[in-house]
Amino acid sequence: MLAAERREHLLGLLAREGKIVAKDVAAELGISEDSVRRDLRDLAAEGLCQRVYGGALPVSPAVADYATRQTVAPDGKRRVAAVAAGLVRPGGAVLLDGGTTALAVARALPPDLDCTVITHSPTVAAALLDHPRAELFLLGGRVFKHSAVTCGAAAVEAAQNVSADLCLLGVTGVHPEAGLTTADAEEAAMKRALAGRAAETYILASSEKIGAASRFRVLPWAKISGLVTDADNAIVEQVKALGVEVLG
Repeated sequence: MLAAERREHLLGLLAREGKIVAKDVAAELGISEDSVRRDLRDLAAEGLCQRVYGGALPVSPAVADYATRQTVAPDGKRRVAAVAAGLVRPGGAVLLDGGTTALAVARALPPDLDCTVITHSPTVAAALLDHPRAELFLLGGRVFKHSAVTCGAAAVEAAQNVSADLCLLGVTGVHPEAGLTTADAEEAAMKRALAGRAAETYILASSEKIGAASRFRVLPWAKISGLVTDADNAIVEQVKALGVEVLG
């Protein structure tokens, strides 16, 4: 089989099965695992898959730039946001992550809700300026333009000096094996810092992120209270089997 044919086979397998196991492909095609791994490296370099131990998973569309991500699955994000907004109780304090889904949550909060919102996202803070009873705290630091959030040492230090009842956290990939992932190491560290300051943490993930993976793990499954998603598929059932509460 020519390299181009192997490539098409791998992409087709990824689309059908949602994952590639290198040793299984090698046995099926009668080639070495090294050949499969080289093919996967090439596909990953083109942004067509996310390499993981033993194979590859679909790459998340949420790694696109911020403007592009605002056009991805807007209805799904609104459904996730409606459920997540219901978790914010009157008089409560919430650590609200950045990104397009978190922005949808901010917009879904009732305008008259009496609450405290702590965020490292200027766009989330701006969306809540016309909520007269919402007290806002904006955590400063270096601005990571991809997600319109602050991160880095200054932002992590600022997060360590606050606390909340609830943390609503976005990720770019949700997979039962790869876990909860995002594409930037500093952003992953900031998300962990936020989650570490809340009594409960819920992950926000519209359907295009379910079954996908990015390079950096955010949190293990045991560290979250639940997953909020509009997806209803086999991957979600596998997540439930891990003992994770799924809302949506």
